[in-house]
Amino acid sequence: MSEALRPMVKSRLYEQVLERLRAYVTEAGLKAGDKLPAERELAASLGVSRASVKQAIVVLEVQGLVEARHGGGTYLVRDTLDVEPVEQLVERRKRLPEVLEAREALETKLAELAAERRTEDELDAIRASLDFMHEEIVDGGFGVEGDRRFHAAVTAAAHSSLLADFMKAIAGQITESRNESLRQPGRPHRSLAQHTAIYEAIAAGDPKKAAAAMRKHVRTVAKVRLLDWVPED
Repeated sequence: MSEALRPMVKSRLYEQVLERLRAYVTEAGLKAGDKLPAERELAASLGVSRASVKQAIVVLEVQGLVEARHGGGTYLVRDTLDVEPVEQLVERRKRLPEVLEAREALETKLAELAAERRTEDELDAIRASLDFMHEEIVDGGFGVEGDRRFHAAVTAAAHSSLLADFMKAIAGQITESRNESLRQPGRPHRSLAQHTAIYEAIAAGDPKKAAAAMRKHVRTVAKVRLLDWVPED
């Protein structure tokens, strides 16, 4: 069938709620840490069911844009609600498990080899990536670039051109999984601590410990709200 003549998809009601919330945050000048109106209030104002509002809030949580806190209330994590289209979320949710499987297989071996083969200069590069990530987090960021540098430095220290080529082949998907993981609440600090454990094992020349530390890290990366989310029709 022609792509232009594919069946039309009716906009889900909660997607319309998402757009209204994005506009509301902009118009009201809300910033990170500010509280959104209660679901009951939002439902009444928008003329929709609380279920539709709840579905929209879950999508925002999945994207790391809001946080539901103990004691009640939904708070902004960032200054805006730059909501990713739901269809893109659905597609990423489908491919993410395979990407994470590939990362565990490749990066566990890369860490093991790095512990055996790294040079002092390469060890310095890994250490520098940790320092960079730390500065990013201190400045209020997620540590995305530092994370990228860390895994690139470990890959270089493994001295395996074929494994490095495999990593390049899925670089785009790895970036997706990195962004997904680091926007989980509390994840940047946890990721930095796990990177440090990997670095220490590589520095000590302990392949088994390095592989185990990397495996633990990638399995933490796999724990994201997106995979628990069941898209509503």
